[in-house]
Amino acid sequence: MSRLSTRSTLIPAIALLATTPVVTAAWAGAPAAEAQIDDDGPGAGTLMLRGLKSSATPPAVRLGTDMDVTITGSIARVRVTQAFRNTSSDWMEAVYLYPLPDEGAVDSLKMVVGQRVIVGRIERRAAARALYEKAKARGQKAGLVEQQRPNMFTNSVANVGPGETVLISIEYQAPVRELDGAFSLRLPLVVGPRYTPPHTLLTGAAVADANAVTSAPVFDPKAGTLNPVSIAVHLAPGFRPANVLSPYHRVSVTGVGEERTITLAQGTVPADRDFELDWRSASADPTIGLFREQGDDGAYVMATITPPANLATQATPPREMVFVIDNSGSMGGESMREAKAGLLYALKTLRPQDHFNIIRFDDTMTQLFTHSVAATPDQIALATRFAAGLEATGGTEMVPALKAALADAGANGGPNALRQVIFLTDGEVSNEQEMLATLGQDRGRSRVFFVGIGSAPNTYLMNRMATLGRGAYTNIGSAQEVAAKTARLLDMLSHPAMRDIKVSVNGGTLDLTPKLLPDVYAGQPLVLVGKTARLSGTLTVSGTIGGAPWRQSVDLTTARPSPAIAKLWARRRIDDIEADRTLGKIEPNAADEQVAELGIAASLVTSQTSLVAIDETPTRPAGQSLVREDLPINLPAGWDFAGLFGGESGAAAARNANTLAARAAEQARGLDLPQTATGFVATLWEGLALLLAGIVGLWWQRCQGRAA
Repeated sequence: MSRLSTRSTLIPAIALLATTPVVTAAWAGAPAAEAQIDDDGPGAGTLMLRGLKSSATPPAVRLGTDMDVTITGSIARVRVTQAFRNTSSDWMEAVYLYPLPDEGAVDSLKMVVGQRVIVGRIERRAAARALYEKAKARGQKAGLVEQQRPNMFTNSVANVGPGETVLISIEYQAPVRELDGAFSLRLPLVVGPRYTPPHTLLTGAAVADANAVTSAPVFDPKAGTLNPVSIAVHLAPGFRPANVLSPYHRVSVTGVGEERTITLAQGTVPADRDFELDWRSASADPTIGLFREQGDDGAYVMATITPPANLATQATPPREMVFVIDNSGSMGGESMREAKAGLLYALKTLRPQDHFNIIRFDDTMTQLFTHSVAATPDQIALATRFAAGLEATGGTEMVPALKAALADAGANGGPNALRQVIFLTDGEVSNEQEMLATLGQDRGRSRVFFVGIGSAPNTYLMNRMATLGRGAYTNIGSAQEVAAKTARLLDMLSHPAMRDIKVSVNGGTLDLTPKLLPDVYAGQPLVLVGKTARLSGTLTVSGTIGGAPWRQSVDLTTARPSPAIAKLWARRRIDDIEADRTLGKIEPNAADEQVAELGIAASLVTSQTSLVAIDETPTRPAGQSLVREDLPINLPAGWDFAGLFGGESGAAAARNANTLAARAAEQARGLDLPQTATGFVATLWEGLALLLAGIVGLWWQRCQGRAA
């Protein structure tokens, strides 16, 4: 464990401590009494959120977050500093579920305790947890960062004394997204409550995994909001930015030339929706697209290849479009209205030569038509009435809907028809791997697109599904965006993608990622990251667009320097391994080992590695107990709290969640019996036999002695 006590690192921490806002929301009174519900088990077909619980009382440990973001070229470096302030008279352990961009790579942890700054280190996950638990038991302050999903982490801090504040600072980097010449960075601030399908809870490991992603209580919005966040973005994209805006937060923009500073106009906001920053180039054609980093173990390069955006002359072939709309309980409120508006807009764009179908799902499923039908006025009118009548209720069983959408009758629209599946959902489920595996096995000729609905959708699931399904994803975060973003997605779908993509390097070699190359659509760049011993040669991407060949080449030696490519390469390589695991191309144990080795080498938090920081001096007095608190999170803006936790649906959800947890735990215990049990019993009988033999032998010796 290394330590830093420098003034340069401490001053920002102290400044943050001094300026971290105090939560001033007016709290409601005592929490409502729990409803008494008859238990009729999890088969009732209602919403089942594993670990579902809500909170209306303020936590003992208050949390404030400061985000300092630096965007250089197409990479963002983010420092997140969280102040855990213990307002109680107990010694506390605080645990907080924290979201990150799905391609975010966490590589730094610092803990500030009084005048000391303790720098964390990367360890294999089990070893890091063991170090943390040992320090916690000894009364030492300790911090731990564990990945639960690539876009979801748990921050734990142990032994926070009464009235004390401990700062935990993590750093990560994430790539900037580009689409149609516009650039975007999305920073999630809250995790939406996740639904866990009952059939996934078959082992103790599955139960623990579900608990990890659903354990955070959700704070009742009627009692106020928690977890204030301040954000400052330093934007230096390498060109003069224009149209800098944040669609979901009011911001202040200052600066001239090629740099801008963006801060929240209100100073702080509650952590209840994603923060997004968009910008364009003041010139017509931004020149960024090729970056390099020289590391100790080789050179790294990132190349952005963009196919032509103007495909107006390309004919639009007939399409078979299957719309899948999520009407589960988590979509209640604004999300359901946005999803329905998007679907109704899409129905209006269908042409006579197109075929279509609608599938809606919660924990039940309905297909409007048995198979896709021609887009006649009568069928569109029927579909419009069907979509307009949808209401949010029930659980989120996505797999049956996915299988139904991928079922391909083959003849609808003719052999040249584009078969496109469009999901409209918030993606708030915990069984992401099951979804990915189903798509990998059954995707056929379908292209799968995702429209993330709401203020805090599960972008990790949608990004991975769209990549594996050779499609794309977009987010609709407010009702005002429905028409524009749906129109842009449908315009993208109406044009042929660049297919049969191949990548080659002349005059050099590159270990490129991603291994699984997706289709690329007009205005949507293909971002490749590679590693080589020496950067040289020409990178060429080729493919076909509308049946015509297309290619583009870049000279790798012209790449501009960037300090963030090596970690991005490691993050992408880990994604490749996880994809191979999902598709059954690699054994789970081998995948775990490869992910752990990459995580250790690049100092990244992964599914197999964690960051841990420990203050060597114990502070909790002997005999004082430690109280654990799962810090509550806000309900994502626009969600219907009563729909999730109140009324008939919420009461049934709580009943089913509790029943499900008990049954799953019981089943898991049955499945995970120690394999040494048989050996223990056999050893016991062997011991008894030896003891009996000894007694007989002793009796025989005594008898012989008396006889002599």
